[in-house]
Amino acid sequence: MSTTTIPHPSKTRPIVVIGAGILGRRIAAVFSSAGYTVHISDPSSSALDSARTYVSTHIHEFTTHTPHPSSSPGQISTFTSIPEAVATAWLVIEAVPEILPLKKTLFADLHAHSPADCILASNSSSYKSRLIGGHLPLSRRVLLLNMHFTMPPSIRTVELMTCGETDERVFPMLSEVLDECGVIPVTARKESTGFIFNRLWAAIKREILLILAEGVSEPKEIDLLWEEMFGRKESLPPCRLMDAVGLDTVADIEENYVRERGLDGRWTVDWVREKFVSVGRVGKKAAEGLGGLYPPDDLTEDVNGKKVVGEAPLLYLLDVGLGANTSDIEKVSTAGRILKFQPGTTGMPPVTIISGQSLPDGIDVSQTTGRIFWTNMGQSTSTHDGSVHSATLDGQDICTLLPAGAVHTPKQLVVDDTTQHVYFCDREGMSVHRVRFDGAGHEVLVRTGALDDATHRGDMTRWCVGIALDRKNRHVYWTQKGPSKGGKGRIFRAGLEVPAGQTADGREDVEMVLEGLPEPIDLEFDEEEGMLYWTDRGEHPWGCSMNRVKVGGEVAVQESREVLARHFNEPIGLKVNRKDKKVYVADLGGSMYCVDLEDGEKKVVWRDEGCYTGVALVSE
Repeated sequence: MSTTTIPHPSKTRPIVVIGAGILGRRIAAVFSSAGYTVHISDPSSSALDSARTYVSTHIHEFTTHTPHPSSSPGQISTFTSIPEAVATAWLVIEAVPEILPLKKTLFADLHAHSPADCILASNSSSYKSRLIGGHLPLSRRVLLLNMHFTMPPSIRTVELMTCGETDERVFPMLSEVLDECGVIPVTARKESTGFIFNRLWAAIKREILLILAEGVSEPKEIDLLWEEMFGRKESLPPCRLMDAVGLDTVADIEENYVRERGLDGRWTVDWVREKFVSVGRVGKKAAEGLGGLYPPDDLTEDVNGKKVVGEAPLLYLLDVGLGANTSDIEKVSTAGRILKFQPGTTGMPPVTIISGQSLPDGIDVSQTTGRIFWTNMGQSTSTHDGSVHSATLDGQDICTLLPAGAVHTPKQLVVDDTTQHVYFCDREGMSVHRVRFDGAGHEVLVRTGALDDATHRGDMTRWCVGIALDRKNRHVYWTQKGPSKGGKGRIFRAGLEVPAGQTADGREDVEMVLEGLPEPIDLEFDEEEGMLYWTDRGEHPWGCSMNRVKVGGEVAVQESREVLARHFNEPIGLKVNRKDKKVYVADLGGSMYCVDLEDGEKKVVWRDEGCYTGVALVSE
């Protein structure tokens, strides 16, 4: 058992970056974004000034990726003296020029002046850390490794690699820190020249140069083929693609190259046949329970050792049509889409199944009828031309429940399979509605204002947006969002039926659940846990968040209110999946997130230039 002392990640002891160049200042921003204290050391005062300016003006680009952003970035301090910079450090990362003698001398200085438990990491992309710090004593070599950043925040991968003697406990600890900082750590299992990705890239470069040298093709054609095969959103990553093709086929194809070129096939053809093909693990076409490079149940471990689900659930997303992916702004009113998407490790992007919608906002799935239901707000939020529709799960057989103009601006929608009703809120219509799956029996359950009263129409505190059902206790919940980021949002509830002798305008069973919220939007109710979830697109730090509160038989338990995740970009739709203990959140910034219900960990499962509103899922 190792007796090495591994430092605990600290927000007070500094992380030190040696080198204030283009990459060094970006590495500093990565750690500062999560609240870590950072020292930057460089012999050039002007380089240090530039680094400080870069971090202060670009830090928002890094905090966007941070799962749990700190209330304020970590302090940045600059030093021209290495001994002063590293005196209390727990982690040092060098980012100096790729000159081996320079790096070896630097690491001797770092060893001499840093605490005994300080981890020393090299950002070198070409030299193994063993070559850089192999002259250090064993007590330091067990805390020595490569930590190769590419170019954050645009490229967020970080590769960790042992020096051959690095204490194994260092890797999961640093992976957790890097994950907290919004980058994506991957650990090489052993020393490897070029780490992981650079080895991949080296093979690609080598074969391209060979194709060009033999006169087989031209650069423009090679790039065209690459973009068509691997540059599309629906393109599969390499290991997924081999599983899709079949590992037996992969081996047969590779064998042709081995024979023709006289290559050594022991670590390619022979290896894949022995380890996979011989036992039936050929990929997608394998018998049930066998799998391929990926396990049969499509569960895999991320770099932190957590299990993540690859193939489930199936999500339905609404793109309202206001994003940059709608090139013609004049056509945004009919640019809305409904998409189907399975997050995880499939590599497949969302697929459009219905297009030409007018600002779609709310969506839900009926498990019993196999249909999706959604709302369209209409040509604009000021026009009284909202509508409600349904279709089969593949986007066929589109039916209209309520035609354009039957409601004003319908928002979130939820289905009740037990009674075959659709419930939805009408924002500018200031009301809560219900209609049967076939469009019959349209009812207004709650009315918060009069359409013919201009004062009411302009009062955003009357606008009804999100909706959820508690079928067990016979309640409907809804949000009244208030002015944009105004801190006047409220959540209400009432019975599923209008009390006898009362009307939607003045029913006496309406209860206020919460008030003083930044700007609550969509709702979701977990009947088993009695937990109400909602998105809020109001001001930071309480807004742009996903929240929950425990609801009792009579009132919400106020002290149980919790911000589960935050720092979204105008979050709207949400859907809880109890099976994997996750909630999926869509935002207007073009992202789909998965939030862990136990620890609030937030991950991006899809991001593009769309503008997402509603989300629904198909459960098993």
